[in-house]
Amino acid sequence: MKTALGKLKEIESLRDVWPNEAQDFTPWLSKNLALLSAAVGFDITLEETESAVGDYRADILAAESESGRKIIIENQLAGTDHDHLGKLITYASGKSAEAVIWVVKHANEKHIAAIEWLNNHTDEEIGFFLCEIKLYQIDDSKPAVKFEVIEKPNNWAKAMRSVDNERKQQYYDFWDAFQEYVKGKPFTKEFHCRKPAFRNFMNFTIGCSACDVVVTQVPSQNKLRAALYIGDNMDLFFSLLEKKEAIEQESGLTFDWNEMPGNIASQIAVVKEVNFGDREQWNAQFEWLMDVMVKIKKVFKKYI
Repeated sequence: MKTALGKLKEIESLRDVWPNEAQDFTPWLSKNLALLSAAVGFDITLEETESAVGDYRADILAAESESGRKIIIENQLAGTDHDHLGKLITYASGKSAEAVIWVVKHANEKHIAAIEWLNNHTDEEIGFFLCEIKLYQIDDSKPAVKFEVIEKPNNWAKAMRSVDNERKQQYYDFWDAFQEYVKGKPFTKEFHCRKPAFRNFMNFTIGCSACDVVVTQVPSQNKLRAALYIGDNMDLFFSLLEKKEAIEQESGLTFDWNEMPGNIASQIAVVKEVNFGDREQWNAQFEWLMDVMVKIKKVFKKYI
């Protein structure tokens, strides 16, 4: 045998690689969600780290890439415990999450049973995942990470695909109706009409390569959002934040200034509570969108 083989060994101490959970592991995981995505079977997109839920903070708030379903990720570089189990449920409720992923060094049998019970006794639209994180090394190589799924919901991915298809059609119908509604209106002098999409957001250019206006449907929270989305340019975000008072006074809007820590983008948003299920209310929602989008474009172009 010509090829020499190395010896595979597990690194028992995760803290040799990530000394601190919040300062080391969470930032690392937020940049390597593709590894966790491969383990759980769906694509995960980061929204923010240390996401506030009342007096607490969830380690990672994320979303399923295609559908936008909210995901809570809670980390432990130790064994499972009751405290984190309780926090998971609190965070899921506070963020209206549809997937909860508990990443731990070791899953205790009683907590495996608890996650299994939650999956069997909660709404089919929410799924709880329990994953162990392992570190391996071949001889003196760099450590390699592996996520092992210990417990997951039965048929959850299949059920979610059905829900996703229904939601995607709802997204499309809303955008299609919006594009029909704005035809011939002054709005089209500010924004080019876009082809309706089977996703919950649409972006509109404003003549600046650094940012777009993005409008988003959030059915799980009954909210419609219009935002200036700034890609990978925190200097621009903070320069605008310094002019917050003038911008809000000139536009007549109150914005949510979301730095989105840990992400490569930031957004400055206005949110409206709506009822997507009542189509008779859509025209009023379209009027709100047109008004807010035009105000966002006009006020921010002065300062960009």
